[in-house]
Amino acid sequence: MDEQKPGTGPEPRFERGHFLLVAGFSQRFVPASAQAISQLWQRFIPHVGKVPGQVNDVTYGVHSNPDGQGGFEYIAGVEISKLDDLPEHYRWIEMQSQHYAVFEHGGSLQDLPRTFDYIWRTWLPQSARQAADEPSFERYSADFNPDTGTGVVEIWLPLKAA
Repeated sequence: MDEQKPGTGPEPRFERGHFLLVAGFSQRFVPASAQAISQLWQRFIPHVGKVPGQVNDVTYGVHSNPDGQGGFEYIAGVEISKLDDLPEHYRWIEMQSQHYAVFEHGGSLQDLPRTFDYIWRTWLPQSARQAADEPSFERYSADFNPDTGTGVVEIWLPLKAA
């Protein structure tokens, strides 16, 4: 994606997401500590392909349980098919079928906060839509390489029914 001008960003597509069961490592963050999410991923990446019931190599960064002060829980994880045999050190979350605005992020992971800022501060207020009180997530394609930034990163924003 070309360099974006301030206040501009990707245009979404709209999808009905299916039920997802995601398991991985979890931590609470506040805006000032959100840059440490990469460290959570570094701890989790060696487990990709080894999580009991893992469905494929697509990874997810799930934002949930906001505290109203900007804090949130973040799970770096993978989709699983069942909870049976899931070791206790994994945190899991169920995401129900939901309507989403899906934004494709272009560029490096360091620019991901800028894309989130555009979605929440520009796109959402200017759209005729409202965010649903459900988890949002990043979806990293199976071929995503965090070192080179190649592959696809999507941000899935849950929407209230129109």
